[in-house]
Amino acid sequence: MLHSMNEAITDIEKMSFEDALRALEDVVKRLEGGEVPLDESIGLYEQGEKLRQHCQARLDSAQARIEKIVAGADGKATGTAPFDSEN
Repeated sequence: MLHSMNEAITDIEKMSFEDALRALEDVVKRLEGGEVPLDESIGLYEQGEKLRQHCQARLDSAQARIEKIVAGADGKATGTAPFDSEN
């Protein structure tokens, strides 16, 4: 099972934000349905937490990029700068 869990984590890391959000919504629906056995519920919860972390990381990255939009003298956006650059 360890091998498949590592594969699942890798798959989550490769997901787009939208795909991860849909998968997280599916996990929540299954858990809320209350028809999943306890052991499976625990696994689903763990998967949901990994999906939530992935979505949050993608949102944080997008916010950082937005915050680093470079404005020209006229106030209009002229491009972006890496979040960690010293501008």
